[in-house]
Amino acid sequence: VPFCHQLLYNQSASDGETDCEVITVTIGATVPTGFENTAAEEVQEKIGADATISKDRGRIYFQITTDKLSQVHHLRSVDNLFVVVEEYDNYQFKDSKEETLEDLQKLASKLPWTNALKVWKLNTSLKKKRGPHRRPQGPKGKGRREIEKLQLEPTTGQGVGEAGSPDLENSPLGEQQEVEGQEPVPKVLKFRVTCSRAGDKHSFSSNEAARDFGGAVQDFFLWKADMTKFDIEVLLNIHNVEVVIGIALTEESLHRRNITHFGPTTLRSTLCYGMLRLSKPQASDVILDPMCGTGAIPLEGAIEWQQAFYLAGDNNDMAVSRTVNNICHIQKKRLDKSSTPGLPIDTVQWDLCHLPMRTSSVDIIITDMPFGKRMGSRKNNWDLYPPCLREMARVSRPGSGKAVILTQDKKCFQKAISRMGGLWRKHHTVWVNVGGLHAGVFLLKRTAGIFGQTPEDVREPLEEQPGKEKPAEEREKEVK
Repeated sequence: VPFCHQLLYNQSASDGETDCEVITVTIGATVPTGFENTAAEEVQEKIGADATISKDRGRIYFQITTDKLSQVHHLRSVDNLFVVVEEYDNYQFKDSKEETLEDLQKLASKLPWTNALKVWKLNTSLKKKRGPHRRPQGPKGKGRREIEKLQLEPTTGQGVGEAGSPDLENSPLGEQQEVEGQEPVPKVLKFRVTCSRAGDKHSFSSNEAARDFGGAVQDFFLWKADMTKFDIEVLLNIHNVEVVIGIALTEESLHRRNITHFGPTTLRSTLCYGMLRLSKPQASDVILDPMCGTGAIPLEGAIEWQQAFYLAGDNNDMAVSRTVNNICHIQKKRLDKSSTPGLPIDTVQWDLCHLPMRTSSVDIIITDMPFGKRMGSRKNNWDLYPPCLREMARVSRPGSGKAVILTQDKKCFQKAISRMGGLWRKHHTVWVNVGGLHAGVFLLKRTAGIFGQTPEDVREPLEEQPGKEKPAEEREKEVK
């Protein structure tokens, strides 16, 4: 019996036979906004499921059988996972707040919880480590037995989703009690409800919806509410008239998988994956991140596309140190798992505008350029972007080279690119949300133009550069 199925087997006490129950459920996933299609492609590629993109940006849904649940946790493009209890495409909200909240309270006892709770139970058994919101793991083997004893069913004596009020006299509240010769009483689950709401036509707040729906869930299951040390998190997602109820399968976002030494602007690994996938790395490609920060982009690439080689560099010694430490952490983790510890990646400290690399030697450049918010300034970007893009064009292979660049300073970037028509062509743009900032991921294609033989190779200051006068020599030339 595969370990991942053990909690979905019903053991017969009389003859020891097992009955495997594989069920089909809908999984929801939050993904970096703008990369929903990328995530859907990965789901199809790795799991063989067709994903639908939610009207609420940043979410996708797909169906799986429970024997593939472990594979879902290995997706590189998703931040958080949850199993769908029920979804309503056009939920009819009442006009008044009181009626709407009353409907949400009634909804709790009508939902088909059974399969979702089975998946949550199976998912808990798959976790190798408990997150910060869970009780400490006991002695070996004890944790799984305790999971099976947790109170999952409503205490009505009826099936899940059927109407009826819980039997308070027989509820398993309090600590687990063991009586000799009898089965121990199950421990009661701790839970919380999290509401995510979007739309301006609701008569209620997210907190009010979570409070009233959570209260009804508590009454129905007789679980204990706990906002920090919870066993199970019920999700109430409301987007205009679309309502989805789910149970969380991740305790913390999957985007935290690679980085242990964070910088001021560390990118999420899931966003890095989306940028890398946009560039379509091939075997033997040389992939460069000239402003690597903590090394999030090249690290994600070296783990997922191991047939390419990655160069991570930065002019800041602390950034280089963080990158080296993050690489060492991943290598040690791989060694502990008895997998090949080496990664096709190297780290260098350099001057971004004078890279110590041969001309036309790089296949792909992927980097997160300064936004001018937390790092640098908008004014400095007008000085940085043009020479940076020129140097990228120099080291990139003419005709086949690509660059995937993330920036929020769209005006400066667009102006710098417009001056380099002979070196770069803008091919595609993905609009993303980065820490609440509206940014763009720009896919550039290197033209066949030979560096040093186009007008764009000569540095020209941008007229729109704020507060900067042109040199006297240039003003004289303009007069002539």
